[in-house]
Amino acid sequence: MTQQEHKPNDAEANIGSEQEEVSSGHETIFNQTQEAAEDAASEPNSVEKLKAELQEAKDNWLRSEAENQNLRNRHKKELDDTRLYSVQKFARDVVEAAENLRRGLDSLPAKTEGEDPILTKMREGFESTERSFLQILDKNGIKYEDPTGAPFDANKHQAMAEQPSDEHPSGTVIQSWTPTWTLNNRLLKPAMVIVAKAGEKKE
Repeated sequence: MTQQEHKPNDAEANIGSEQEEVSSGHETIFNQTQEAAEDAASEPNSVEKLKAELQEAKDNWLRSEAENQNLRNRHKKELDDTRLYSVQKFARDVVEAAENLRRGLDSLPAKTEGEDPILTKMREGFESTERSFLQILDKNGIKYEDPTGAPFDANKHQAMAEQPSDEHPSGTVIQSWTPTWTLNNRLLKPAMVIVAKAGEKKE
């Protein structure tokens, strides 16, 4: 009897198919598990990367905000300085007028008893005008200081001459031709002064 080639019946075919399905299912599960494991393994790195990116974005934003704030502050200071000192040239001219008024007062003869009433009224008028003028300047941030008797300060005084003196320490302002003027605490015009120097020793 010739042995015929064995052909799988339907049951065997079904079993084989089921085995293939199981095998395929196992492979799928394995692959899914492997992917899940890889995702799980990579998840901490992703979180750390995300944290790093967020921190970098935050740092960039803070840096940009700081730069913007610096620009705003600088711009505000420039505007404030412009407003504060834009009248500087005008203030110098006004100060010249105040000094001329003082020179006019100083040019009047000393007050004496029985002097001409017209001269008295003139002096009083000059003095009243000067007081009002200085008050207006003071309200607008223009102030003056008589440096007579103070140590010489090159930042505020301009020495016009030195004069030997036994009564004052060397470097003391012994006479001022004009006061020190400031505008909002900033030097507007230095005082013109005479400074004491050590007197000559007598032999």
